[in-house]
Amino acid sequence: MFDFSFSELIVVLVVALVVIGPERLPKVARTLGHLYGRAQRYVNGVKADISRDMAVEEFRQLQAKVQAEAQAVEQSVKNIAVSADEQMHQINAAVTQLSSTNKTDVADTKSSTPSA
Repeated sequence: MFDFSFSELIVVLVVALVVIGPERLPKVARTLGHLYGRAQRYVNGVKADISRDMAVEEFRQLQAKVQAEAQAVEQSVKNIAVSADEQMHQINAAVTQLSSTNKTDVADTKSSTPSA
């Protein structure tokens, strides 16, 4: 942000010593240190909040994506179940038809053979 070399820092300290005075300079320096610490904690808190919000948003996007995939899989399974059910009905109908045809053939065979 600010680029201070060592010589510029010495000039600022000398000017502060002349303007503020040697009695009040330690108190002003301590106050500036506390304010700088508060500013750093505030900035770190804001960064943490932003990072947390971004993580929550990414989680929501991931959750929506997973739900969409789950719904697609569920629909696919339902389609397969419907198809299997239709095939079972067709097989049952064929077996029933074959069974009734066999009963008719057996009855015809019994009636056409002479009894002894």
